[in-house]
Amino acid sequence: MAAKPPAGDPVQDAPEVAAPQHAAAGLPAIGHTLRIAQRQMGVRRTALTLLKVNQKNGFDCPGCAWPEPDKRHKAEFCENGAKAVAEEATLRRVTPEFFAAHPVADLATRSGYWLGQQGRLTHPMYLPEGAASYEPVTWERAFDIIAEELHALADPDEAVFYTSGRTSNEAAFLYQLFAREFGTNNLPDCSNMCHESSGSALTETLGVGKGSVLLDDLHKADLIIVAGQNPGTNHPRMLSALERAKAGGAKIISINPLPEAGLERFKNPQTARGLVGGGTPLTDLFLQIRLGGDQALFRALNRLILEAADTTPGAVDEEFVREHTHGFEEFAAAARAADWDETLRATGLTRAEIDQALRMVLASRRTIVCWAMGLTQHKHSVPTIREVVNFLLLRGNVGRPGAGVCPVRGHSNVQGDRTMGIFERPAPEFLDALEREFGFAPPREHGLDVVRAIRALRDGQAKVFFAMGGNFVAASPDTEVTEAAMRRARLTVHVSTKLNRSHAVTGARALILPTLGRTERDVQGGGEQFVTVEDSMGMVHASRGRLEPASPGLLSEPAIVCRLARRVLGPESRTPWEEFEKDYGTIRDRIAAVIPGFEDFNARVSRPGGFALPHAPRDSRSFPTATGKANFTAAPVEYPTAPEGRLLLQTLRSHDQYNTTIYGLDDRYRGIKNGRRVVLVHPEDARELGLADGSYADLISEWTDGSERRAPGFRVVHYPTARGCAASYYPETNVLVPLDATADTSNTPASKSVVVRLEPSDPA
Repeated sequence: MAAKPPAGDPVQDAPEVAAPQHAAAGLPAIGHTLRIAQRQMGVRRTALTLLKVNQKNGFDCPGCAWPEPDKRHKAEFCENGAKAVAEEATLRRVTPEFFAAHPVADLATRSGYWLGQQGRLTHPMYLPEGAASYEPVTWERAFDIIAEELHALADPDEAVFYTSGRTSNEAAFLYQLFAREFGTNNLPDCSNMCHESSGSALTETLGVGKGSVLLDDLHKADLIIVAGQNPGTNHPRMLSALERAKAGGAKIISINPLPEAGLERFKNPQTARGLVGGGTPLTDLFLQIRLGGDQALFRALNRLILEAADTTPGAVDEEFVREHTHGFEEFAAAARAADWDETLRATGLTRAEIDQALRMVLASRRTIVCWAMGLTQHKHSVPTIREVVNFLLLRGNVGRPGAGVCPVRGHSNVQGDRTMGIFERPAPEFLDALEREFGFAPPREHGLDVVRAIRALRDGQAKVFFAMGGNFVAASPDTEVTEAAMRRARLTVHVSTKLNRSHAVTGARALILPTLGRTERDVQGGGEQFVTVEDSMGMVHASRGRLEPASPGLLSEPAIVCRLARRVLGPESRTPWEEFEKDYGTIRDRIAAVIPGFEDFNARVSRPGGFALPHAPRDSRSFPTATGKANFTAAPVEYPTAPEGRLLLQTLRSHDQYNTTIYGLDDRYRGIKNGRRVVLVHPEDARELGLADGSYADLISEWTDGSERRAPGFRVVHYPTARGCAASYYPETNVLVPLDATADTSNTPASKSVVVRLEPSDPA
């Protein structure tokens, strides 16, 4: 079992376990939301704050990136969004006195849950080399320390500038501008760990690395396929869109190794039926697939569609294929060769289940496929998503209302960060535009993504690590390697609102720079400011914080970047950093000059609801690919396997969690209470392994290079997951994923197909 936690830090490996639930939201969600919000914010602050979430004159939820409808409910937020807001708008404070009482060695023993519960950071804090505790520091001294270390580097590429998806468009644009003017493209971001596989596959096949649907398309769809995604926990407001689609006659196929309550039945807390009735059944067909079997499934469906076209006119949209696609013959040959024995082995499904899915596909003229991490975090994720695109192209389901690709992003502005240029492999056209607008020559060499940045820190090739938001240490794979790499840095800097694990794993020197949250008023020299974000469907809109800042000593993210740039780049920089800090409208003017689709940015974003960015495949069925058309692809079918006595493990979130932020220790829909160190195993698999429900086991991952990783002390929970598969929460299980276990092409950590053995351990 895991070591006993320090005083005040709750035990997380001895949960109470009940049966999984079969419906999401409803009255329990309202009660849970209000309890957490009032505990963090108090009654009055809860009411004032939550009524501004996702409103046209309010602030964008700092949680997920799901878009808002044009007509909005007064409570336009979900349970997990309210938790995110409550954590940021909390009345709790982390002051210099806290750091004096808690040396770094103590913080390093604390759980992420305990750290997050301490409250908002109030002062810049500095850990001198050799010191035991952080101490308060002025902003001026903090920027001096960063400048000293950056100027001491032998090469700008020895610095790494990481970004979280909660950073606004304005801050992200300034951040990449500063990094490139400093001289590096080392701009890894959280996309590298989540939807990089989506971007890689979609750019190659459609020419745009984003989803092709708008919210209204879901309402018009005949069939929505939700693959490798749990919207009930990760994007709860998506359930409202699925409910509306069902009301319009849509069918839903869910593809997942775990049954998820939110996809079974949705009790909409904004309707009487959801509050006191039975709610809305969502899924018409649940395909309980084995981990990593999605490519084989879509390949089989494509074979069946092609075979249907031999006898049924219209099964394939031949006009669309002829006019708008490339590579059909090679794709069709590979699809027709799909092997049924291999398909059933890879997917764990029956032929009857796949045939039922086919009938629903052929009955639909407008089909959308939605997906998330369940598809993107495997070694073969990019060919899997290419096969999804093949599936949609075959029936003309791109560039048609109610149809298209829908990768569902996590963080509220992770897609906007990439649009603003947070990318280690920038397009030459983007760099050319920067050079024209700002008069300096940006570096052209590709920079480091997350995995390569960790390697560079580990090997001493990177010496300064600067993070704009996020919790890099807890979010990254191969925990022990990542932490050792961070400790080799000369300086680590984190721009943060709250404490997290990364603040306790430092370089020789470390800084914590506290920043304004999304909920807070941002007043600069030019008056009150607002920022903008881009949601998961390419809609750009304003966000205006309303609360007084948690501390008068906080700076906004744009202000931090501007002051840092002035200190590091000096008077030689021609960029008007002081002007940018004073008036964010001037930043948006320069974004408009650099990035296509943002013309007349300030005027367009001032309209309630914002505006949609152009998307050529959606808007005009034009495809900016190398061939000028949408590309069919053909790749060998891949899927993970586990030797006898082993299981395939996926890492996932609990319901009281958003990425690495732990709101509580419950996973209500899965029946887990007061604990996180659990492993969900099918009862038959558990019995074959000799693991009783409630017993304890160490998780040991096994890799093809012979290496192993161990995560100790997990309570075994018998659970109706797919046979041969298991599941456990991250970041506790990130330790099991080696740094080099990544997706081909995208280099995303392969956290959803980990071969593990379970060794019984002593609960005492």
